[in-house]
Amino acid sequence: MAIFIGEDTRLVVQGITGRDGSFHTREMMEYGTRVVAGVTPGKGGQTFEGAVPVFDTVESAVAEAGANTSVIYVPARFAADAMFEAADAGISLIVCITEGVPVGDMLRVLPYVRDKGARLIGPNCPGAIVPGRCKVGILPGQIVREGPVGIVSRSGTLTYEVIFQLTRAGIGQSACVGIGGDPLIGTDFVDCLGAFENDPETEAVAVIGEIGGTDEQVAAAFVAREMSKPVVGFIAGQTAPPGRRMGHAGAIISGSEGTAAEKIRAFEQNGIGVARRPADLVGLMRDRLQGV
Repeated sequence: MAIFIGEDTRLVVQGITGRDGSFHTREMMEYGTRVVAGVTPGKGGQTFEGAVPVFDTVESAVAEAGANTSVIYVPARFAADAMFEAADAGISLIVCITEGVPVGDMLRVLPYVRDKGARLIGPNCPGAIVPGRCKVGILPGQIVREGPVGIVSRSGTLTYEVIFQLTRAGIGQSACVGIGGDPLIGTDFVDCLGAFENDPETEAVAVIGEIGGTDEQVAAAFVAREMSKPVVGFIAGQTAPPGRRMGHAGAIISGSEGTAAEKIRAFEQNGIGVARRPADLVGLMRDRLQGV
């Protein structure tokens, strides 16, 4: 079992003929992901790498290739339309890698996707990977290994760092999900924590948060209320000045609740072990796993 993606994933790549889309499609195929179709309007009838049919619409990719998951590599000005199209076509999981999607666009996209019964991961995210089985997005497959730790993160780069540190220490992962750092995203910490709690292959979870907003505080309350599995965490931006955006569009301190100190306090008060540096997660996680 895995969360969100796995052996039953049949992937369509929106923007497959573009620079980023084509590069990462090759990476996903080499990892073993079943890429069944690509979409680039006006290029229907072509094939990618001589094996993947390219369609003009997602609807055609679903009807003719049986796609059930989409990953989006299109410019920001087209990303909202790509998400709308995937939801309209009946795609159940939409992963939007594109960064720079306007907040106004996401205000329209999020309720639409939910009404269609689809799950959206992103935008501005690295996607998800289930080690040894499937990857959808840009997470590097060479740094993961199969194991019992679920990872959910707002930061793509820190996701890579934490995975690398755990793998180097011999601690594998059940699944890794980068949810993105924009103010409005489709899948949040609580969604992932609930999925990991219900996943029999996950024994412990690492949560990687950052300054801005209150998602980490909500996640901490969920952990205390709903989770039986141990959780450890790290908060990025501990030295960030107030009022200045740091990296992600959502990483800006606009009040006391958005500070790293407040998030760390919420984690600690709700039983989440907190690492002061990403590398410190290894020791915390090893201790939690030994206690499982």
